[in-house]
Amino acid sequence: MSSNLPPQPSKGSTNLQRLGYRRIVVLLVSLILVPTVLLLALGIVLMFIGEAQANLLFGILTVGFVAALVTGAVLVLVFVAREANLSELQSDFVSKVSHELRTPLTAMRLFIETLERSRDDAVTTEKCIAQISAESARLTRLIERLLDWGRMEAGRKWYDKREVEPILVVRESLEEFATAHYPGLVLELDFDENVPKIAVDQSAMVDAISNLLGNAAKYGGSPPHVTVRVKPRGKSVCISVEDNGMGIPKSEQRQIFQKFYRIDDRFSRAQQGSGLGLAIVKHVVRGNDGTIELASEVGKGSTFTLVFPALRS
Repeated sequence: MSSNLPPQPSKGSTNLQRLGYRRIVVLLVSLILVPTVLLLALGIVLMFIGEAQANLLFGILTVGFVAALVTGAVLVLVFVAREANLSELQSDFVSKVSHELRTPLTAMRLFIETLERSRDDAVTTEKCIAQISAESARLTRLIERLLDWGRMEAGRKWYDKREVEPILVVRESLEEFATAHYPGLVLELDFDENVPKIAVDQSAMVDAISNLLGNAAKYGGSPPHVTVRVKPRGKSVCISVEDNGMGIPKSEQRQIFQKFYRIDDRFSRAQQGSGLGLAIVKHVVRGNDGTIELASEVGKGSTFTLVFPALRS
């Protein structure tokens, strides 16, 4: 039996919110109300002490009270801002993930309805089955990404780092990326034959590079032009993904690696994604002893570079 009742917040989420606000109340009581009570009590005591001692004690007490008040106010603001940010992230997560889950499910439902109405049409049946397969694969990838991020956030993600050829990792990423369809896409590979090996989890790195390739194709120019470079740099190996897109403002280049962050919500609504891609890429790269660099200028595209320690034979 279906229900029209609105979804209720989970018990665990409610308990966390209550715990956060309870901390704020305790902080207010301990850092503001307690010094106020002490000030009143000591003020009464000062009435029975000589004038010189009273002035000294009253001055020390006033300074201490002001310091405690300022400290308490600052800490309360920090906790309130943190709770507000957590609530906003939770709301944003639910909204974006719900949209991403609903889109393939809606498409699959429409194709199934079309199949039911066109059972005798072999061409339509074949097309619908192909689309249902594609949408189910998309849904699977999204769920796997969410589960993967959950393991990363919980510190349970383990990387099987082995000695590999960087170009082999890139070629496998390109093969996986080739299953996606981007009209007019121009893809180039530029690599150095003498690039040393690196120690990484090949499967995780393939996913990370494929993610960068997908972003470069989605947010690239018209038509999108993506270049992948594999080059040595001193004692390191660099794997770069370059696009010809609109670029990223310097004020937002650090924020794009935050979970759920997207530069322009009005533009990103037309693009698939949950806002976790670059956050996952950064986590994977760090987990494989590497770093990620971004070079971008508005109107001149972006280049994401993964840098790993080179293995010398």
